[in-house]
Parts: sequence; C-alpha cells; structure tokens
Amino acid sequence: MDPEACRRIVMTHEASVKSGFHPPVSDRAMLEQVDFSKGGGLVPAVVQAADTGMVLMLAWVSPEALEKSISTGYAHYFSRSRACLWKKGETSGNLQEIREILIDCDGDTLLYIVDQKGPACHTGAKSCFYRSFRADRNEPDFR
Repeated sequence: MDPEACRRIVMTHEASVKSGFHPPVSDRAMLEQVDFSKGGGLVPAVVQAADTGMVLMLAWVSPEALEKSISTGYAHYFSRSRACLWKKGETSGNLQEIREILIDCDGDTLLYIVDQKGPACHTGAKSCFYRSFRADRNEPDFR
C-alpha cells in the first residue's frame, strides 16, 4: 500500500475515534460483550498497526488473554498449537503495545490497534500477510 493510502487510513481511524463513531467501552462492559462461545472459547483478533493502518497478523484470544492485554497494555494471545497463553514479543522483543481494542458488530471478532516494535511476523516480515495467491502467476489482479 502506498504511504498516502496508509496515512488516509490512520487519519480516518483517528477521526472516527474523535467523532465518537466507536465510543470507548469500559473494560468490564467490553469483556461481557465478547462472544467466546462461537469459537469454542476463543475469538480471532485482527491486529493493525496504529501508525500505518497495515494489517499485521491474525491471532486467537481467550478471555484470559483479553484480560491480560487490557491489564498490561501489551497484546496477549492464545496459542492453539501449544494450548497456552502467550505475550507477543516476549522472547523476540517484537512487542505490541495496545492503543485500542475494538469489537465487531457480532461480538465475535476483535481488532487490536497496536504500536508494533520490530516485525510482527515470526519470519521477520513486517506483516504476516506478505504472500499473494497470484504473485507468481500471470493472471489478472483481483481488482
């Protein structure tokens, strides 16, 4: 995405917060609105960089992970493969400081707006979304 488009996304997000488009919800009220039952005790969290609007990753959140994220100000997730809670960047140093957590209209998906320290992806890429289905083929874009 070009820098101007990223700037517009960030400005749009900031303007929507200031205008009350998605007014703040208290932590306790927010926890009660999240529907963990649909995903077997977990909800997906889309993680977006606060400075660029870039989607960094998708992770799974348990009630405990959400509470830890709120109480510490750093992103915590639930590893489905290891079946345990983990703090993003705890070993790599690539921490995600939470700016805001939003809930979708159905209450079954979260959006973490974060200040990312270092790369978000375990491969060293800035974002986990760096591969395209059509990048290696001579097919038209999805546009």
